[in-house]
Amino acid sequence: MNVGRIWAVASNGFREVIRDRVLYLIGLFALLLIMAMRLLPEVATTTSDKMVIDFGLAAIEILGVIVAVFVGTGLINKEIDKRTVLVLVAKPLSGAEFIIGKHLGLSGVLGVLVLAMGIIYRVLLSFGKIYYPISSIQVSHLFLFLELCLITAVALVFGVFTSSLLATMLSFGVYLMGNFSRDLVELGNLSKNSSIQAMTEGLYLVLPDLSRLNLKNEAVYGSLPSAMTLLGNGIYALLYTTILLAIAILLFSRRQF
Repeated sequence: MNVGRIWAVASNGFREVIRDRVLYLIGLFALLLIMAMRLLPEVATTTSDKMVIDFGLAAIEILGVIVAVFVGTGLINKEIDKRTVLVLVAKPLSGAEFIIGKHLGLSGVLGVLVLAMGIIYRVLLSFGKIYYPISSIQVSHLFLFLELCLITAVALVFGVFTSSLLATMLSFGVYLMGNFSRDLVELGNLSKNSSIQAMTEGLYLVLPDLSRLNLKNEAVYGSLPSAMTLLGNGIYALLYTTILLAIAILLFSRRQF
């Protein structure tokens, strides 16, 4: 595996995604947050500050997931539709280098988005004189980035073997179910049905437990988990992303073009 070729694919993918005007989402985020800061105090006077903080974190996550899913599922299919994948695989470029490079390129764009929206978020909160736990917010942004990298890997897996539309639907499904995977287990236990319990436990084992990486509520109140828990959750995200990329590489290598 050649690092130079991976970097070439990643940098080209980064520039390609940037040209798709995804950075316009930064302006959209700023507009949404300004509107929330103006409207929420009129709805809830006593808890408006917490609501603004929570709204901003949720908006960053939602916009990031939209980019990860819509762009991630189309990264491979776009190359196939343009027939450029035939040129790429004919060169001394392995499937692993191609998939990893695509993932790194989109992850770089997502990193820029999260960083830029995070800066705007903190600046607007400061101008609005809204107190926020800065260290907790920064840690939540870091784990959001890890979550988006994982979702990107999910999108790549589905994008390798199916159409962009179906891959988008499946990726959003994994995102939604991954955030409620623990609730699925509880639902199965409440059902008192062994078949349902086995199914929900199986889904919990297969689906990524994205609640490990979702620290919005903790960040709002400045009550993050312990350092060891955060380290374990970070390692979990990296391992899960690596496994997904390995699956995407395997599927891509077996696909006939």
